Amino acid sequence: MEIKITIMVLLSAALHPLWNAMIKRDPQPEGAFVGNSAILVVLAGAHSLIAGHDLLAITKIWHLLAITVAAKLIYTASLVTMLRRGDLSAYYPIARSSPVFIVLVSALFLGALYTPLVLAGIGMVVAGAFWLQYKRGVRMLDNPVTLMFALLAMAGTGVNSIADARAVQVVAPSVIFFWTFIFTLPGFILTFTLLGGKKVSVPSLFPWVRNPLPYVKIGVLCYISYLLILFSYQGGGEVAVVNSVRQASIPFSVLLGGMWLKETDMGQRILASLLLAAGIVVIVLVR
Repeated sequence: MEIKITIMVLLSAALHPLWNAMIKRDPQPEGAFVGNSAILVVLAGAHSLIAGHDLLAITKIWHLLAITVAAKLIYTASLVTMLRRGDLSAYYPIARSSPVFIVLVSALFLGALYTPLVLAGIGMVVAGAFWLQYKRGVRMLDNPVTLMFALLAMAGTGVNSIADARAVQVVAPSVIFFWTFIFTLPGFILTFTLLGGKKVSVPSLFPWVRNPLPYVKIGVLCYISYLLILFSYQGGGEVAVVNSVRQASIPFSVLLGGMWLKETDMGQRILASLLLAAGIVVIVLVR
């Protein structure tokens, strides 16, 4: 993979846990997520207008937009359901294993070819992600229904990535962002209202209306993070390779969790992060 693309993906991976942690620390994380999505619409719209991008150009790729919107909603609904039903340590790594799904789909249906070393690097990344989440005494994958939702979340991320990678070859990334979140925002509100449990109500999803500034900060970080990924696709980065290198966000999250959130089991997490990082190095050097 080209150095320029690698730097963009790694920078995106470094920003991802920052805005993610800000949402998790919010008293109403679901409301923060919805607020972030609303801010993304504003940022993408402003970016498109300032840069002179035609927002109506999205009609050229309406089918890819529909796939992206559906995939994001499937991912969100599946993830919320999975986290309510199963242990995070057992099922979350599966939801984050989109590189495996992308490799399979790309090889079987899109004619992509990967060298054994690249596949080994992707395998190291996924193994490191699983090891990071593993806890002794946790029963792994003992609930078929929860496993199904974890796999749906993984597929949602994978399909979304493949659609985005094709869309940015035709339409500016900011235009894709704008229309994606215009259509997914109502779906997110509905998902959290129906699946979020008793603590989530419609009013609790709109704290950002009264005080938007904190959510603007989250939105800016999130927008830059995802925009860098779309630029990576636009620059020719292969979807499976970009998404594997993007998993560097996990060791960044480990460091953030240890320093900011005072999380434990740092020894295991650091070793798993090194395995994941080694996989990224293999992918980058081989490509």
